[in-house]
Amino acid sequence: MNKVKLDDIDRRLLAILQDDGRVTNVDLAERVGITAPPCLRRVRALEEAGYIKGYHAELDGEALGYEIIVFAMIGLHSQAEADLRAFEARVAKWPLVRECYMLNGEIDFILKIVARDLHQFQSFLTGHLTPAPNVASVKTSLTIRCSKKVPSVPFDDL
Repeated sequence: MNKVKLDDIDRRLLAILQDDGRVTNVDLAERVGITAPPCLRRVRALEEAGYIKGYHAELDGEALGYEIIVFAMIGLHSQAEADLRAFEARVAKWPLVRECYMLNGEIDFILKIVARDLHQFQSFLTGHLTPAPNVASVKTSLTIRCSKKVPSVPFDDL
């Protein structure tokens, strides 16, 4: 993955694509002030360089029946690299876990878990998460509401 040096046009391309991944190449080119062929070349270069990881539809989890979001703070017995990787590999197989971050400090990992209801979450918690190898502690917090969710990076400061 060769990182290309980002100029102002690249940054504007990324900002627009981040907000609207379905924008047409012609509209994108027009919005950044270049013609369509170099615009497409730039976008492909940004993809190949790894700045653009993919294009996704943002789905409404609640509308699809996932009404529960829980954050679980996980403490492990061992933080040896092999044990950390084994935990991450196990987590990768759990569909209800949507995000997993390794942390610095008292907590080793934080997981974002979605569930259709409390029963499904409790079944996951007691059947998969708590009894998983190397898991020493699990502390959970059920979300009440989300007041900000911006799945992107800020371009205002670049």
